[in-house]
Amino acid sequence: MQEAGLLDHLAALRKTLLRSVTVVLLIFVSLIYFARDLYRWLADPLMVHLPEGTSMIATDVGAPFFAPFKLTLVVAIFVAIPFLLHQVWRFIAPALYEKEKRLVVPLLISSSLLFYAGIAFAYYVVLPLAFAFFTSMAPEGITIATDISSYLDFVLKIFFAFGIAFEIPVAILLLVWSGTVTPQSLRDKRPYVIVGVFVVGMFLTPPDVISQTLLAVPMWLLYELGIVLAGLYTKKTKEEQP
Repeated sequence: MQEAGLLDHLAALRKTLLRSVTVVLLIFVSLIYFARDLYRWLADPLMVHLPEGTSMIATDVGAPFFAPFKLTLVVAIFVAIPFLLHQVWRFIAPALYEKEKRLVVPLLISSSLLFYAGIAFAYYVVLPLAFAFFTSMAPEGITIATDISSYLDFVLKIFFAFGIAFEIPVAILLLVWSGTVTPQSLRDKRPYVIVGVFVVGMFLTPPDVISQTLLAVPMWLLYELGIVLAGLYTKKTKEEQP
């Protein structure tokens, strides 16, 4: 019986992975025609701050093809995140109680929205400020010519850092839900968290105060939001108890 149950779980996992990969590939194929446009859009925050007469460069022979190709694949994964999270929920749903299912769905929706919000904040706020700072600090006589592959890796790192950082409220709710922490214990740890978010910002962003602060401050504010939501959840749970 246990072996049959394990095989059923493996079969369900296989179907989940196949559906997820298929959706990502379909989105990727539908976007590949716009690969150059996507990269041009990604490069805008830097291009507007480059000195007149300069541009980005490709130092590798295959970079003009592979950089937009890689970006399109990453965009396809980003676009598919709601579907991928839904597949995860479908896979684990049979093991959840009805009360847990009611909580999981809002968490999946909010985690998708927060991830997108983190990327949007990075693109529209962090990158323009960071590139304005970088280009203004270039020594006299130095021509700024950023490699397109290096730029892509840099920006994707920023996107992932901010996308994950904006998941803090969801992470806090999950910790409180599991009983690992309480809202009060989170409040007590506030001074350490404030120091910690600036340390994390130092490691996840470029070595400038602007980028570090723009990551650390939202992380702290999202931590406070997570505490508020966790308090509301705990209060509601106590009221529902007989």
